[in-house]
Amino acid sequence: CQEKESTGMAELFHPRVSNAEARQPGKSPSFSVNWIVGNTDPEVINATTGKRTCGGSSRLCKHTFYVRWAKLYGKLSTRMPSHGDMPSVYSEAKLVAQTYQAVKQQLFKAFQKAGLGTWVKKPPEQDQFLLTV
Repeated sequence: CQEKESTGMAELFHPRVSNAEARQPGKSPSFSVNWIVGNTDPEVINATTGKRTCGGSSRLCKHTFYVRWAKLYGKLSTRMPSHGDMPSVYSEAKLVAQTYQAVKQQLFKAFQKAGLGTWVKKPPEQDQFLLTV
């Protein structure tokens, strides 16, 4: 679905999209907004549920990224026989992605070195879902 009240980037700062209650220090807003270059429609997400305000999944959700990655992986594996079978569980796909794991560790170390603290990990069960296309 499309955000009914949104007509473009100018709408992001319009009171219809902003939170009506004053923002309290230390309290996160009840929504988030994202947009993609080339797409004029911002996506408004309920920060509590992670769903779009109209109820559908976000274009930034893990499943959506996993489906896109699987399609790319499928194209690569036809050209590179050593590429192997595609993991069907999201967490497994992340574990076998060596470059991803190496860069993630570098990021964690950089946060520590800069005094930004430790990356807060989400519960592992959040990544335990099957690829369904």
